Amino acid sequence: MSESRAFAKAPASLASSPDDLRVDPTVSCSRCDAVCCRLTVVVMPEDDVPEHLVDRSSQGLNVMARGEDGWCAAVDPLRMRCTIYDRRPGICRKFAMGSAYCRDEREKYLRGDAKVIPLSLR
Repeated sequence: MSESRAFAKAPASLASSPDDLRVDPTVSCSRCDAVCCRLTVVVMPEDDVPEHLVDRSSQGLNVMARGEDGWCAAVDPLRMRCTIYDRRPGICRKFAMGSAYCRDEREKYLRGDAKVIPLSLR
């Protein structure tokens, strides 16, 4: 199958690299272990996230709380689904399923070397 057939085109406004313009249509959230829900998510002032799901980082930023297992506190561990899907943070809404970032995080997870992405301010 040619590359143009294997990947759909993502909106250019979401792309930070040429590879992010490609979205693998075979990637599906329903066939994933919610890998993106282990990433650090900064909660912006305009986000409508329930307060009990927000923690303060050591840098003073509001971030999605995590359970002891490292998963986002909003994830239902039995169904691996977001319990606040309609109120999820904007950054979660912008995460493109099948994008280069998504594929990379899934690959790291499957290899067993997924790590929490450190949050650093410059």
